[in-house]
Amino acid sequence: MKDNKYIVNEKQNTDITVSAKKKRLHNKSVLNILIMLCACFVIVSVRTPAYVYATGVDRTTQNEIDAQADVDDNTLDLNISSNAGSTNLEATLQILIMLTILSLAPSILIMVTSFTRIIVVLHFIRTALATQTSPPNQVLVGLALFITLAIMTPVFNEVNTNAVQPFMSGEIKQEQAFEAGTKPLKQFMLKQTRDKDLQLFIDINGTDTDEVSSYEDLPITVIIPAFIISELRTAFIIGFVLYLPFIVVDMVVASTLMSMGMMMLPPTTISMPFKILLFIMADGWNLIIGQLVDSFIK
Repeated sequence: MKDNKYIVNEKQNTDITVSAKKKRLHNKSVLNILIMLCACFVIVSVRTPAYVYATGVDRTTQNEIDAQADVDDNTLDLNISSNAGSTNLEATLQILIMLTILSLAPSILIMVTSFTRIIVVLHFIRTALATQTSPPNQVLVGLALFITLAIMTPVFNEVNTNAVQPFMSGEIKQEQAFEAGTKPLKQFMLKQTRDKDLQLFIDINGTDTDEVSSYEDLPITVIIPAFIISELRTAFIIGFVLYLPFIVVDMVVASTLMSMGMMMLPPTTISMPFKILLFIMADGWNLIIGQLVDSFIK
């Protein structure tokens, strides 16, 4: 009897489970049908053309269409005009050119001025003294910048007088301003550039020397790289001369330590105070900066 009751209860549970599944499937089918109907409605709505009925244009809108100023509302009017046929630069284009020049100013400063030679020599001095990061890079760059301004002031004044001011006042065009502005820079760079370096870049660029009557007629793309490698050569020569007295100090200190049997003591640790003392007693900063400036003026 117990087994029969158990069988009956199990059968009833199975029937309940089957009916629940059928009900769930029925609900799911209804939901799918509703989703399909909604999708069909959306597709039909999108494909159906929308009709707009014109009811006329008010005075404010007509003024906006005619590009006239509004006097009865606070709307924003945007007008785009062209500069076709005009020989003057728009203010926005002038600002764009000035921003471009300012972004390239550091590169121009390094390439066409005395900055390269000065900063390389100052780094050689710090390395020869073995003071690692003293003076720091910010101090060296700032010192080199102000020395460059002192050397290049006559050139910059000439560029401003002959090119910048006439161009800003509209007396000359862009091409004339560029030619007048690069002429003083060319003269300065050619004084510091070797003929051998100029000939190297003349050959690299394939410049026709028959059309060039003087070095000043060479393009700026030839003069600038020749000037840079000439400056690097000069700076390395100055750096070699600066190293010689400090190397003597290192050799004397190393020989003294070897004779005393202190082979484990680094010679640079002992020699650095003596090199700093020698540099101070010789008034090194004044001497080196003065000779650097004279190398550009003479």
